[in-house]
Amino acid sequence: MSSSSEPLPAATATNPPAKPENLLVSVVCNIVLPALILGKLSTPSRLGPAGALIAALLFPLAYGAYDFIRRRKTNFIAVISFAGVLLTGSLGLLKLDGFWFAVKDAAVSSLIGVAVLASLRSREPLVKMMFCNDTVMDLPRVEAALKERGAETGFAGLLRQCTLIVAAAFFVSAVLGYFLARYLLRSPPGTPEFNAELAKMHWFSWPIIVVPCMVLMMVALWRLIKGLKTLTGLTTDEIFKSEPGKK
Repeated sequence: MSSSSEPLPAATATNPPAKPENLLVSVVCNIVLPALILGKLSTPSRLGPAGALIAALLFPLAYGAYDFIRRRKTNFIAVISFAGVLLTGSLGLLKLDGFWFAVKDAAVSSLIGVAVLASLRSREPLVKMMFCNDTVMDLPRVEAALKERGAETGFAGLLRQCTLIVAAAFFVSAVLGYFLARYLLRSPPGTPEFNAELAKMHWFSWPIIVVPCMVLMMVALWRLIKGLKTLTGLTTDEIFKSEPGKK
């Protein structure tokens, strides 16, 4: 487990903070366009089931490559998610039934959850990298306050608590993804009807899977901020960076 006295990650001149991801573009490329292609272009008179599946998968794959080139930043969660996209394409082209898509969704989210827990033993726990971001948080001030109060051990415990919440978010995603796939994917694989069900699963994954997980992520962030305020004695405005004259 990482040492409690390790400094918070900070950007340097040789390692500038990564550009923030464009959430709108991410949602369009990873959810909206694949769902539209699977739902509208899978008929034999258009792209056909296999062609529509390949075309739908090209968008999240292309976006992942573009985002990496633009931001020069990746991690094991991005790698596992990328592998999940490839698995979806492989399962579809092999015409395996919906059970295997359900297993794939559950396995990918579970692997991420396990990786989050395993990161506690690494030099930089994932929660630390996710939330203690130099682009928005005044890390030098937070670190100085932690040292002044001798609260490094308390900060390590806080990170462990938040890590458990984030891991729980992915395990919840695994369970919800499995049952959503089992409920929706009922048609024979390799048919327009099956692709339409895949499209429906893409749409429903947002309110049924993504939103609950985001709620748990926000709980983890809220717990981190509340804990940092207690440990450092700083206010929220002092913990986070703000433009001069603005809170």
